[in-house]
Amino acid sequence: MQSRMNNIVAVLPEVMGALQALQGAAQKTGLPEKTANLVHLRASQINGCGFCVDLHPRMMKKAGESDRRIFSVAAWREAPFYTDAERAALALTEALTRIADREEPVPDAVWNEAARHYDEKTLAALVVEIAAINVWNRFNVATRQVAGEWNP
Repeated sequence: MQSRMNNIVAVLPEVMGALQALQGAAQKTGLPEKTANLVHLRASQINGCGFCVDLHPRMMKKAGESDRRIFSVAAWREAPFYTDAERAALALTEALTRIADREEPVPDAVWNEAARHYDEKTLAALVVEIAAINVWNRFNVATRQVAGEWNP
């Protein structure tokens, strides 16, 4: 496999700074890192971003995440390894990642369940994290970034 072009953040370094600032703001809110990592992996799976599906489990493992939780993210509804708050975050991730798949992109029930577990600041951070990983996925999928290239 070969990438179509260099990674967008290598071609446009200012983009890296902008995305790091965006995610940096979200990380200062108290949203659990484990939740953000689950969100990153699930959106990447949905978007078919091989680069991120390779990258994020490695980062999660390094941060102490269990194999069971990493391996079962794609089937989180049927796996008992997630808290109710994490399930709400994963449901919101799926809704925001698949916004064109239904008439009501983010159903009230999904939003309300997330709002039940996160205060306004951490809920805003969750939306930012979901949006940011979707941006990264789109960069990588469009340019066909090869899984594993980040860690030769």
